[in-house]
Amino acid sequence: MYLHHFGLSAAPFALMPDPAFAFSSRAQREALDTLVLAVDDGQGFIKITGEVGTGKTLLCRRFLGRAGTGEQSAYRTAYIPNPCLSPRTLLLSIARELKVRIQDVNSDSEILQALNRSLLRTAARGSRVVVCLDEAQAMPVETLEALRLLSNLETEKSKLIQVVLFGQPELDEKLARHDLRQLRSRIAFDYHLHALSGAETEIYLAHRLRVAGHRGSAVFPPPVSNALHRAARGVPRLVNIIAHKSMLLAYGQGGTKVNLRQVNAAAQDTPHARRRPFQRFLSLHWLRSGVHT
Repeated sequence: MYLHHFGLSAAPFALMPDPAFAFSSRAQREALDTLVLAVDDGQGFIKITGEVGTGKTLLCRRFLGRAGTGEQSAYRTAYIPNPCLSPRTLLLSIARELKVRIQDVNSDSEILQALNRSLLRTAARGSRVVVCLDEAQAMPVETLEALRLLSNLETEKSKLIQVVLFGQPELDEKLARHDLRQLRSRIAFDYHLHALSGAETEIYLAHRLRVAGHRGSAVFPPPVSNALHRAARGVPRLVNIIAHKSMLLAYGQGGTKVNLRQVNAAAQDTPHARRRPFQRFLSLHWLRSGVHT
């Protein structure tokens, strides 16, 4: 591994959504602000969409970390990472996350009544309940429709439970169905996560390396980070994959900086990356600088 070679204490481009490496891009800041505003406003349903690898799960974890957990917190939260479940199983999963005891798990009515009693007690303590559903585009239509029943749990003044849907753009296509129009009409806030800009990609690379312990000159000089951005189209997950492979190549060749050839080779080896997206850029760079990469 190249950690010692580059003076690192941790892997800088691991694919796990580790909040310690969270980078506050413009899209991430706006999405988190939207979530906090919507939850504070007491809206029932909130939707966050984004392409694969744009940081939806990381955003969800950042929000959950900010909201906090526990009986004395301003919020009680439930996180369902894979809601591809039947309506009843989803309700039971939410109840389990909220530590709600169900007497008759075979009765939808009993499940909803038990949830309602627990939510009323939570509201009486001045706390709010937020349920975050990741990968919501995978939810069956009947399960999405069952979510609407949760929005009926309310007092005269406020909703007892708020639901945040995190999903790929296919979620919008599913919600556009005529038979889901009632659920769609209850989504008060939504935000679409965009990819990193070129400037953000350069800062993102340096940020993750710094968190991992790197000190010294840039491992990805500006022309190289620009090329990497083009290959990854600014998608953070692809940026991580290509950056990791590029550093492995640099390490194998004894270098302390990544060069354009190494980024190009890493992109060639990465599915979904732009293949040879900057061949002309490479040639122009050599002609202008006279420096071989």
